[in-house]
Amino acid sequence: MNRLHGAVSLPPEQAGYRSLLQDAGMICYPIIMRCVFQRWVRVEALLHGVGLGSCCLGQWDSLCTHVVTLTTPSFEQLKLVNPSQYRFEHLVTQMKWRLQEGRGEAVYQIGVEDNGLLVGLSEEEMRASLKTLRRMAEKVGADITVLREREVDYDSDVPRKITEVLVRKVPDNQQVVNYSDSRTAEEICESSSKMITFIDLAGHHKYLKTTIFGLTSYCPDFAMLVVSANTGIAGTTREHLGLAMALKVPFFIVISKVDLCSKATVERTVKQLERILKQPGCNKLPLLVNSDDDAVTAAQQFAQSPNITPIFTLSSVSGENLDLLKVFLNILPPLTNSKEQEELMQQLTEFQVDEIYTVPEVGTVVGGTLSSGICREGENLVVGPTDDGKFLRLKVCSIQRNRSACRVLRAGQAATLALGPFDRSLLRKGMVMVSPEMNPTICSVFEAEIVLLFHATTFRKGFQVTVHVGNVRQTAIVEKIHGKDKLRTGEKAVVRFRFIKHPEYLKIGAKLLFREGVTKGIGHVTDLQAITTKENGLEESLGPGQLSF
Repeated sequence: MNRLHGAVSLPPEQAGYRSLLQDAGMICYPIIMRCVFQRWVRVEALLHGVGLGSCCLGQWDSLCTHVVTLTTPSFEQLKLVNPSQYRFEHLVTQMKWRLQEGRGEAVYQIGVEDNGLLVGLSEEEMRASLKTLRRMAEKVGADITVLREREVDYDSDVPRKITEVLVRKVPDNQQVVNYSDSRTAEEICESSSKMITFIDLAGHHKYLKTTIFGLTSYCPDFAMLVVSANTGIAGTTREHLGLAMALKVPFFIVISKVDLCSKATVERTVKQLERILKQPGCNKLPLLVNSDDDAVTAAQQFAQSPNITPIFTLSSVSGENLDLLKVFLNILPPLTNSKEQEELMQQLTEFQVDEIYTVPEVGTVVGGTLSSGICREGENLVVGPTDDGKFLRLKVCSIQRNRSACRVLRAGQAATLALGPFDRSLLRKGMVMVSPEMNPTICSVFEAEIVLLFHATTFRKGFQVTVHVGNVRQTAIVEKIHGKDKLRTGEKAVVRFRFIKHPEYLKIGAKLLFREGVTKGIGHVTDLQAITTKENGLEESLGPGQLSF
């Protein structure tokens, strides 16, 4: 499983899950992405709210109106021609507030009246408005780039148009960074204004468990399914699509290697994908991206509607349509808004351990994602559970994100933590590092409400499956099916599972996926049976209220 860093980075019906997981698909390589924003600002003046959504800010200004509630603010601006000093400062304050609300992003619609009427501006008015926008951007430490312009039909002899503008915050060193200028990942990550982490997962069925672990443990914002144009239908495309849909991960599709195929072959592959996406139970609306306008529109609609599935056709050899994918990724927002992020940061620290390393002169290093809270350099945490259900004390010596040192890690961010001389043999994937005050509940027995997506015969008591819950991956045995003796494909029930090796840290409500060969199912945890451990002759509950060290 490879992490790649790039510097610009609704659940269907159960029948849809089953059909996607049962049928054979095409060779594909699912890639999950995490959007990480670092010292950047983007404001766009877009035609039809194209970009990243909007939020209601009230009547701050007579020229600004609420468009639609989503992740990032979007506002209509008729024109910004020669404002007074007081008015200008007011506009700058608005921009700062809107960027803060939108986690560094906002959408401005210039040339649009309060009621949404596309009036457009004359050439002179547009130049003056863009000049004002540049001044506003300079005030907040940003620069702007004109994305596109479009003329509108209006009852006037003077041509009128609407302009789309990308405003981005300039890095602290005032240098524009690209791969031709910075050769190492560290330099790119240090200087870039927006970061997207690509995690390359296996496409072959032999490594399905690795793919599922990546989808469940890394909590991706989006999944990118890469399909070879010259291979066509063969392999596991439907299975990977079904997994993304079952885990409610928004996905888009990239058809690669178009330079090796005729136009007819590419079109045939696109049509095959469209049929899969439109079939009952999937009910996706494919959107083929062929231009910059399509890319911007796709990013907006993809963020607003979970039913939209953008499709790109490109070649990494010739570079055909790669720029369209870059435009799409550049505009794509993170899934969580500022309010949700703030709520997660207010909770106690919880860090998922996904990878374990030994680094010379550093010691033991763990990699993973901070699920909640804030983790600081030098903080004392506990890690577990061990095989006997204990949590061990440790200290976070240093933190790195994207290979750059940092002192604070916030909820939702992925990082590596150096633990110094801590014994690596005591750690394993699937553990958590939490605040000592959290009092985590661990269990070997738990219950989950599941839907059996596919099973060749009947699903009964005693059946063994591999259970995936977040970063937890362990074999469990079915102890009981409540209210039934057996389950068949498509049926739902509450099932009691028991881990066969060691206890795990789980949460009620966590999404669950299990598999064994062709058998697959999804669900969520409904109940935990907290276990007890014996230490120094004393029986201590590992449920809420106590910890074993």
